[in-house]
Amino acid sequence: GSGGNGCEENKTIWVGDLQYWMDENYLHNCFGPSGEVVTIKVIRNRQTGQSEGYGFVEFFSHASADKALQNFTGHVMPNTDRAFKLNWASYSMGEKRSEVVSDHSIFVGDLAADVTDEMLMELFASKYRSVKGAKVIIDANTGRSRGYGFVRFGDDTDKAHAMTEMNGVYCSTRPIRVGPATPRRTSGDSGSSTPGHSDGDSNNRTVYVGGLDPNVSEDELRKSFAKYGDVASVKIPLGKQCGFVQYVNRELTQKKHCKD
Repeated sequence: GSGGNGCEENKTIWVGDLQYWMDENYLHNCFGPSGEVVTIKVIRNRQTGQSEGYGFVEFFSHASADKALQNFTGHVMPNTDRAFKLNWASYSMGEKRSEVVSDHSIFVGDLAADVTDEMLMELFASKYRSVKGAKVIIDANTGRSRGYGFVRFGDDTDKAHAMTEMNGVYCSTRPIRVGPATPRRTSGDSGSSTPGHSDGDSNNRTVYVGGLDPNVSEDELRKSFAKYGDVASVKIPLGKQCGFVQYVNRELTQKKHCKD
C-alpha cells in the first residue's frame, strides 16, 4: 500500500444480530437510501440456506461506510425492537489482522465480555503516551468479543514497560493478561490453561512453515516433516504460501527413547 494504513481503504461494514427474515432487501431499505451502497450480502448456512445472523454492506468509500457506522449504530432496526449491531468488516472477518498486529503490538487476553476498543485504549493510553490503537477481536458469527485483543504502541520502550506493568491490571471486571503479539494463536486450546497459570505454549505442538512453494502438497509437507516425529495433521490454507504441521508429541526433534 502507499502510505495510509489499511483501514483507510476499508469500505465494508459488518451487520450482526440479524433476524432470520432479514434479507438483502431489508438491509438495502436501511442503508440503500444514502445512495452509497455497492453490494449487500447476508451470510447463509450452506446446508439449510438459513441466515447465519450476520451480513456485510459495502460502500463506495471509506467515508460513507464510516458515516453509516456512526448514524446507525445503536439505532433501532426497522420492524424490530432491537438495535443495529455494526462493526468494521475486516476485524470481524479476521482477514486483516495485520492491521492490528504489528511488531509494536502486545497481546491482551482474559478480557471481560464488555470490554470495548475504547476501554482498552483508555486503560493503556492513560499510562503510556505512545499508544496508537487498541482492538478487541470480535467473533464473526456471534458479533461478540473473543476475550482478547491487541494494543499498538509507537514507542518500543513503552511497549516493553506495558508488558510487565500491565499484567493483572483490571479492565472492567477482570484482571488482564498481557503477552507478546504472536499472530499464530491456535483456537481449540482455549480454556485448557488453568486460571492464574498460563504459559500458553505448554500444549502447542504446531509448527508454522512459511515461504512454501505454491505447488507443494499437504502430502509432501507431511513426508518432509515426518522424520522429526509423528505428524498428527498437516494444513496448507488455500492460496497461502504457508502451512502448519501438528505433531502428536511436543518433543519434535528430541528423539529420546531412553526415558523408560
